[in-house]
Amino acid sequence: MSDSPAGRLQALFEGHRLTPTQRRIAHCMVRRAGDVPFLSSVELAELAGVSQPSVTRFAVALGFDGYPALRRHLREVAPPEANGGGEEEPAGHNAYQQAVLAEIENLQHLAGLLADPAAVERAGRLLARSRPLLVLGLRAASSQARGFAYFAGKVHPDVRLLDEGGSMLADRVDAAVRAGATALLCFALPRHPREVVEALEYARAAGLTVVTVAESAFAPVAAHSDLLIPAAVGTALAFDTACAPMMLGRVLLEAMADELPEAQARLEEFDAKAAARGLFVE
Repeated sequence: MSDSPAGRLQALFEGHRLTPTQRRIAHCMVRRAGDVPFLSSVELAELAGVSQPSVTRFAVALGFDGYPALRRHLREVAPPEANGGGEEEPAGHNAYQQAVLAEIENLQHLAGLLADPAAVERAGRLLARSRPLLVLGLRAASSQARGFAYFAGKVHPDVRLLDEGGSMLADRVDAAVRAGATALLCFALPRHPREVVEALEYARAAGLTVVTVAESAFAPVAAHSDLLIPAAVGTALAFDTACAPMMLGRVLLEAMADELPEAQARLEEFDAKAAARGLFVE
């Protein structure tokens, strides 16, 4: 866990069973880690899109007497960094520009979390050792899973993509476990399909270690993951944007490749065959 203000906030929330509304508040606080020690309960409620009483109940759920006690604690454990996040965007940007700037902020937040690479390195080891490796992503997350599986297949000897739900999903998990699989990588994005939660429950019951990329450490899939690494999604447009989860997927690819001694040889072999076949026009 990073020692940044956001990392210390996440550590505060871990271990608590939070309602969906409370997870929304927690996610907002992590995103605005530099501001929250100085926000009133009304201001935090407005930022999170919840009611003020919900903020009070959230503080009590964390073990505090009320929101003022939580805020005092935050000023001690998560003080703002110099030039930290949470500043208002410059005036004059249109809605499209603001959406792009929000994605840049998501990437900057991800960069801060990666200051401590331990979680990514652990994930890389787990993914590299699994033969085969399962990659799960349904609905909105299917493109993230497919992109990871496409590139992972160039360095990993056996990658199996799970991007369709239904009764056969469990069959494919069973087949992979029989073949020797030890890990499953899940991309989980809002809104979270019930099938994803059920698939993760099934995978863990089958003995797989679940590594998850989700928009928040408080996502519904967190309770069904052995290792969750958060990457925020953008919500400024009609449909969510997922630049940070995609970037995190590429980072995990790099970490996995670092654990595969044959990765470079596989890439060079592919390049040689692609050139011989005239696969690419450039």
